[in-house]
Amino acid sequence: MMSSSMRTRLSRRAVIGLVLLSLIAVEPAAAQQSAVCSAAKLPSMIEGFFQLTTALGIVGLAVVWQGNSLIDMFTLSPEQKKGLKRHKRSALKSTVVLVILGPLYTVAGSMMGLPLAECVNLVPW
Repeated sequence: MMSSSMRTRLSRRAVIGLVLLSLIAVEPAAAQQSAVCSAAKLPSMIEGFFQLTTALGIVGLAVVWQGNSLIDMFTLSPEQKKGLKRHKRSALKSTVVLVILGPLYTVAGSMMGLPLAECVNLVPW
């Protein structure tokens, strides 16, 4: 089992690697005309898909949260209650990432000059 400091270091390295890869891989693509932006209905389809998945993620959080609260009322073991709290926390983290990811990509992508960020708005509201 990995310690939390090791997980934090690995996740930091993964994020840094992803940012560096996106900066390097995007340069040649930025010089070309974006195929996504030139397509007729593709940008609106991407926006709709992102809004749909974000809405489903929020509804999923509500279902998981209420289900865990219901199960928590009938649980006697402290170990099981801790597991339910971890599950709730994990669902909340996933939803926060899902909701923040679109606006973050839209803002960071337009600052970096990513072609997709110029024609697709991934803000779910």
